Amino acid sequence: MAKITRIKASDGPTKPEAQDEPTITRKKVVVQDKKSEKAKLKEQKKAKKAEKKSQKSGKKVFILFRPFVALGRYLRDSWKEIRQVRWPNRKATWKMVFAVFVYTAFFMVIILLLDLFFRFIFGLILGN
Repeated sequence: MAKITRIKASDGPTKPEAQDEPTITRKKVVVQDKKSEKAKLKEQKKAKKAEKKSQKSGKKVFILFRPFVALGRYLRDSWKEIRQVRWPNRKATWKMVFAVFVYTAFFMVIILLLDLFFRFIFGLILGN
């Protein structure tokens, strides 16, 4: 988010003779968003991790161990992705299950009706 600048009016002089002195009529207060600070810290951490990874990627792995290294990376990355998933609760899961049942039953009926219709039509055409 962007920085928010709040401008407050100060208690200025109300008498005309006090205008000889320079006074500040506005005061700026800069409020930084905590989320933006956290985001900046995360970006710095990611940059450091990327730098470390680039240094590690220079290592050569013995050719027989490469499949195991690839499998390890795959499992590690898969675990990271699974942790980012927002899993539905029990109520939402049952709603989706029943939606699948209704969808399946609906198309089952349509296919059954089409099958009966075509069987009837071909029966008339072929004379069975």
